[in-house]
Amino acid sequence: MKKAFDPIIDENSRLLILGTMPGEKSLQLQQYYGNRGNQFWKILFSILNEPFSMEYNDRKLLLKKNGIALWDVLQFCERTGSLDSNIKNELPNDFDAFYDKYKNIKYVLFSSKNAAAYYDKYVKRKPHLTYDVLPSPSGANATKPLSEKMLIWGQKILPLLH
Repeated sequence: MKKAFDPIIDENSRLLILGTMPGEKSLQLQQYYGNRGNQFWKILFSILNEPFSMEYNDRKLLLKKNGIALWDVLQFCERTGSLDSNIKNELPNDFDAFYDKYKNIKYVLFSSKNAAAYYDKYVKRKPHLTYDVLPSPSGANATKPLSEKMLIWGQKILPLLH
């Protein structure tokens, strides 16, 4: 059974980005989006106009500085490899307790269609929150080039930060 990470969040977070479940490399490193092939951090540093950093503490600070929280829909699952299609026997995180604790969250963006699907299956959308789906930053998602992902992420995230 694989276990997800605690959220990266503080009381100033207004925007929550939700993934499905950390992949093998992320679990090994104990870092969100730890696989170098994943474009998550490249996209965020770029759209927030900050110099890219490989340091995980810098990455967490980037999120907090911009009011962005990061978490996963699933708390536990069985999975061989890192593909969402291999997930089984999944258990979601406790979003009722999460939203009760972090009342400043106004926006929820899913980092993939799969994350949105698991959320809808187990959590259901809350009427007081605004939701949207981003193109997956996974290197395995070759349907859009990095430049297009950056453009879409920027268009969807930046207006929510101010």
